[in-house]
Amino acid sequence: MNSRRTAFAIVAVAFLLAGCLYSNVVAPLSTDLNKTTLGMKEGRASNHSVLWLVSWGDAGVAAAAKNGGLTTVNHMDVKIQNILFGLYTKETTIVYGD
Repeated sequence: MNSRRTAFAIVAVAFLLAGCLYSNVVAPLSTDLNKTTLGMKEGRASNHSVLWLVSWGDAGVAAAAKNGGLTTVNHMDVKIQNILFGLYTKETTIVYGD
């Protein structure tokens, strides 16, 4: 019985700490994906955070559209990179359109 509890505890800790050393995740920001067209252009804008103390950047949709030369945004994604429990984090907004 004790070995079952130990195994369960190990699995629970592993599940809770998944991605704590390094993670790189991309997810959609749009919710209506029925007939999404990406367009011919892509723009990106990022913000950064270090040691939970300082952060900088502009990850807004307007900044990403400007960086990609877009006048129409059709779809958006977010990419989050996280290193060592968030000691360094980079969040990037990716926009697609024309």
